[in-house]
Amino acid sequence: MTLKRLLVMMIVLLAMSCMSAFAQNRTVTGKVTDSKDGSPLANATVAVKGTQLATETGPDGTFKINNVPANAKTLVISFTGYDAQQVAIGTGNISAGLRSTSITGSEVVVIGYGTVRKKDLTGSVATVSAKDFNQGAITTPEQLIQGKVAGVLITSNGGAPGSGSTIRIRNGASINASNDPLIVIDGVPLDNQTINGAANPLDLVNPDDIESFSILKDASASAIYGSRASNGVIIITTKKGRRAKEFHLNFSTLLSLQTPEGYVKVLDTAQFKQAIRKYQPGYVSLLGNANTDWQKQIYQNALSTTNNLSFNGGIKWLPYRLSLGYSGDDGILKTGYMNRGNGTLNLNPTFFNNTLKVDLNVTGAITKNRFANTSAIGAAAAFDPTQPVYSGNSQYDGYWEWLGAGVPLTLASRNPVALLNEKQDLSTVKRSIGNIQLDYSVPFIKGLRANVNAGYDVSRSNGTVYQDSTGALSYYTKGDTRAYTQQIGNKVLDLYLYYGKDLKNINSHFDITGGYSYQDIFNYAPASNDSNLLKTVALTSNPSDSTDLRILSFWGRMNYNYAGKYFITATLRDDESSRFNPDNRQGIFPSIALAWSLKQENFLKDSRTFSTLKLRLGYGVTGNQDLTTNSTNVNFLPYYPYQASYTLSTTTAQYWFGNTSYQTWRPSGYDYNIKWEQQATYNIGLDYGFFNNRLNGAVDLYDKKNQQFSSFN
Repeated sequence: MTLKRLLVMMIVLLAMSCMSAFAQNRTVTGKVTDSKDGSPLANATVAVKGTQLATETGPDGTFKINNVPANAKTLVISFTGYDAQQVAIGTGNISAGLRSTSITGSEVVVIGYGTVRKKDLTGSVATVSAKDFNQGAITTPEQLIQGKVAGVLITSNGGAPGSGSTIRIRNGASINASNDPLIVIDGVPLDNQTINGAANPLDLVNPDDIESFSILKDASASAIYGSRASNGVIIITTKKGRRAKEFHLNFSTLLSLQTPEGYVKVLDTAQFKQAIRKYQPGYVSLLGNANTDWQKQIYQNALSTTNNLSFNGGIKWLPYRLSLGYSGDDGILKTGYMNRGNGTLNLNPTFFNNTLKVDLNVTGAITKNRFANTSAIGAAAAFDPTQPVYSGNSQYDGYWEWLGAGVPLTLASRNPVALLNEKQDLSTVKRSIGNIQLDYSVPFIKGLRANVNAGYDVSRSNGTVYQDSTGALSYYTKGDTRAYTQQIGNKVLDLYLYYGKDLKNINSHFDITGGYSYQDIFNYAPASNDSNLLKTVALTSNPSDSTDLRILSFWGRMNYNYAGKYFITATLRDDESSRFNPDNRQGIFPSIALAWSLKQENFLKDSRTFSTLKLRLGYGVTGNQDLTTNSTNVNFLPYYPYQASYTLSTTTAQYWFGNTSYQTWRPSGYDYNIKWEQQATYNIGLDYGFFNNRLNGAVDLYDKKNQQFSSFN
């Protein structure tokens, strides 16, 4: 063999060796995005299955892995809050879209000031999402979850339009104070005070705009809200915009008919006459010749309608959702109705390669009500069925009434139909709730996020109560009129930092959240005077009242889990409320919770029967500062129970000076050293799931101890 041929063979062998080496190792590139809106996912983990090779995506969602073996076939891509995905490597640039586990889904749950994976929960928290909401004629938000959550009792306040419901989480804990839970809408805690002219504060929120409810039931979950959390917390999340290029328009309409179901059993005309003849023969001459079913005279078949129109889509970098709604509800008690119009705008852009997320939510509603005179219900069950509805003359608006010497008898029942038609109780309530939340992932410190949330809740209500002077109902007062207005303002500012880190060398994860909260609640009710229509008699004089409540808070939370088996959560909140005297304004509310995921232990890890089995244990202290909400004067708002206060006497408790009677101011009880009620709760729970969680649930046992601190204890 010549030297030339030997040299050529060596070059060929060297080239083949290089080609073989190149075939054994390669570079894999690609991009990871959100499958729903196409936005890039930064810091997603991309690993080569069966090897130790792994990397993370950059701010634009791209990744690059060098020296990938030729026989490697699959990448495993994962990201917090998204379902993990396995992708074939192939030969080209890889594009992977991860499916988000929505905050309303079964994997991620909204809690106070953040979210957590359901499997990492240590407290008693229940979530109900839109797919599980009650269907049908829904007029107020709480009806969406009625009967859906164990330990949450939602009881209707009556059949009046928009009357709403009373909500109790694990029953009430207070004797004198409010037992209503704290309600938080998109990070804005609502005040529990009554809005004059509104049957129910939540009836101004459109149920169609709600995405999910999270109910924090035990103290370990709710203590992060401190002095307002002893009755539990309901966190409402509204629907958001999406980055999808396609435009979505949704319209729904519902028309329903409500009918009275059952009446109070009373004597019919024949039975009534027989009873009078037998037991009160002296009154036979007062019997009439009519045959009137008074209950059927005051009730009606009532129509209600709900209409919702929403626009959802994205304009380049700006996802949006705009919704408009109208609800009309006639009451089954005649003359009552509720009409509500509302609009909501949600904008959810991101900036700086998806590191700054912005959520802007604004909702507004106008509700017009007429409240039917419920006195007619009792009157209809008691009124003489032998008498007609109308007298046949124009006296007393033409209604038949019990008269003596031609004037209405003061101790007799009034005509039930007249009670409804002669009284007009009208109100108009305007309300707007909104916030802007900025969430920034600090680029130079992985795992660090800064969050700012500024929100408001404002309402203005006005109403009139009018009774005609020609009717028997207000004959002796010559007609009544009353006008009232109210303004409520609620401002919120939350600032907090979140830091989370995986400690892979010890198979652990921890995160810490700490922040500051400020809330200012303002209530103004101008002076009003109730009088007769002729303005000759002042029936009641309600003074103007203005109150301002401020709550300043510092709070923190720490979560730690080891190997996905053992979990611990600790929270601490420091509240200062201007409702109490300067020496008693500060309160500390701690909590701690432990959890053990038995499913992750070796003896159950491969079980096909159990998909979830977790034991929870928690303890926490919460407070209740709504101590004096039972004032009979609607314009007097006793925000400050530590201060001396005076209320105006009723018209039946006036004092005579000479020949004139006057309403007087009378002192109310107060306690300078009073503090919020404090409740300590122990909770033990077991979460279980069978057959891939097709059957799942939770069992909780709890013990609550309530105490109010004051100088009398």
